[in-house]
Order: sequence, then structure tokens, then C-alpha cells
Amino acid sequence: MKLASYKDGSRDGQLVVVSRDLSTGHYATGIATRLQQVLDDWNFISPQLEDLAQTLNQGKARHAFAFDPKQCMAPLPRAHQWADGSAFINHVELVRKARGAEMPESFYTDPLMYQGGSDDFLGPCDDVVVPREEFGIDFEAEVAVVTGDVPMGASAHAALESIRLLMLVNDVSLRNLIPAELAKGFGFFQSKPATAFGPVAVTPDELGAAWQEGRVHLNLESAWNGKRVGLCNAGPEMTFHFGQLIAHIAKTRNVRAGSVVGSGTVSNKHWSHGYSCIAEKRAIETIESGAPKTEFMKFGDTIRIEMKGNDGMSVFGAIEQTIARLS
Repeated sequence: MKLASYKDGSRDGQLVVVSRDLSTGHYATGIATRLQQVLDDWNFISPQLEDLAQTLNQGKARHAFAFDPKQCMAPLPRAHQWADGSAFINHVELVRKARGAEMPESFYTDPLMYQGGSDDFLGPCDDVVVPREEFGIDFEAEVAVVTGDVPMGASAHAALESIRLLMLVNDVSLRNLIPAELAKGFGFFQSKPATAFGPVAVTPDELGAAWQEGRVHLNLESAWNGKRVGLCNAGPEMTFHFGQLIAHIAKTRNVRAGSVVGSGTVSNKHWSHGYSCIAEKRAIETIESGAPKTEFMKFGDTIRIEMKGNDGMSVFGAIEQTIARLS
């Protein structure tokens, strides 16, 4: 099942069921109007949406319409929680090596995670609005999950069972603001503006065999200004799977339905796969030649992020954004 939230002038949008091939949509009116409603009462509402999705995929839905990603908000336009991990340790290793920092042993056993803003997510085609280019504008291509309720102290295995949906992410970073913020010892804030999500959220069964042990074994493609810069596999090199990331959050607190948990930048050890954020490219350049050469994004630049299934079809639809100046 694939779900989207169409723009309707409200903060939370209108829930839409989308066909597997992303060609048609159908309002979920009469079942649920918002995605959070579904997550709050998953066992009762989701089977009804599954029936509608099946009818839609069979081409029998009476009120189907042509699906338009440009009309989409983030599937969850605002969420109770957005917690982003850094589950691809290769990314952390590269960035730290480039600045001459050692890799603490604990990073291999205890996930890195920050809590971002969840009150104002961007849709897949919304502009990334930034006050100044000098802030160091970067994209970050990731995968995320949306949870049901998870009790405090849940195991990684139990946390896996709580995953309701998966989404595509552009976790925008303002790299030149990060060092001063981290130096305060209190984490990211201004350096992490609104995060963008792909057009649809999908249930794990939509991924088929590509969904294994809490990891998505598919390639994530990033194209900057129309040029492919990354085709990184999101599966085998994910050090901490999503169940472990959720369990990390739940160690000292309950996790409520509608929490969004990100994988962090998808990264592969083989540099031939490219990169899912500019910071990683700059780290590789620094390691190879002593200094970065690639500049960060400029106003007018575009970023496209997409993941295709083993059948060649787009799983989540594409994130297609332009960097824009705050007017």
C-alpha cells in the first residue's frame, strides 16, 4: 500500500491512496482524512485502506484520478517526532578521517542520533528555502520509517514489528553552521532546516524481498543539477538496522505512533558508487588531495532523489527540489 497527503490548504493535507505504479490516486474519504489518524488506529483503518489500494491497483476504483507528485505534501506533513540516525558508519568514518578525528569504538555499538524539527516538513517538490548560500547548503539522501507505538525498553526485534511505513528523505544540512553548533556541546539546531520527504509512504510489503531484517536492499540515486552523483545501496552497509535505531530511542522513553526515524546519509565503502551528500564528496577529496574541491549548493541548484525497485519501478516517487533564496 502506498499513501500520500495532497495539499488542500490545511496543515495536514488530505489522505490519498496511490497505485503501486504511482499513476493514479484515490482520496481515502470515508475511511480516514489524515495519515496520523491511520497510524493512531492502524489495526482498524489500514485493512480498509488496503482494500481500496487493491481496487485501485486493479483499475476498478470509480473515482480514481491521475496522481501528481507536485500536489503532495510530505506523507506526514508534521509528525510527533523526527529522529535521524547515522546508521551508515562508513559516512561517519570518512567525515571524521577528513578532519583528523579518531573514530570512538562506541560508534560501532551505539547508534548516533539527533532529534530534528518535526513541525514543518517539506513536500517532494517544495523549494528548499535558505537565507544565505554561505551557510553551506547540502542535500542528504536517506530512507526513513514511520512507527506505531513502541513501549519503553522494547528490543530491536520488537521495534522492527512496529514499523508501519517507509519514506524517502532529503535531510537538508547547512554545513557551515554545524561546527559552531556542535562546539557548544548541545547538538544540531539551526544547521538542520526543514526536512523533505518523497511523495508516498509505503508499507514494507511493497518492497518485497528488498526489505530484509530492517534494511532496504535497493539503490538510492541522487542527481545534482541533472547529473547523477550517487547510486548507493541502502542495505548491506547499514551498520544499525531500523529496529536497532527505534530501540535506541525507546531505551528511556515510549515512542508514539507517527514517529519518524531516519537512516542517516546512505553511504558505501566503494567510492565508485558516488555519494548521497556533498559533505562526503568533500571528505573524500580531502583524504585524497588534502583539501575539498566541490562547493556546496547554490541558489537555483536542483536535487533529485529516487529509489527504484527490482522491477525498475519507482518505489516512493522522486524528491525533486530547487534551492531558493529566502525573500
